[in-house]
Amino acid sequence: MPISLFKRGGETAVDPVCGMDVDTGKPPGGKWEYQGTSYYFCGPGCNRAFQKEPEAYLSGDKKVEM
Repeated sequence: MPISLFKRGGETAVDPVCGMDVDTGKPPGGKWEYQGTSYYFCGPGCNRAFQKEPEAYLSGDKKVEM
């Protein structure tokens, strides 16, 4: 999962469900490990959705528009 830098120096990752940038230091939706990769979420709903169907979100078959 690509990680970028906030202007203020914090690292971000892209939420695989909705595409939002998430602060990896304090992800509001938490973090979940899947097949050796850490994923970060904007909210608990995105985290739960990803845990139910990770392959669908990673393949791009599913995506939530925010």
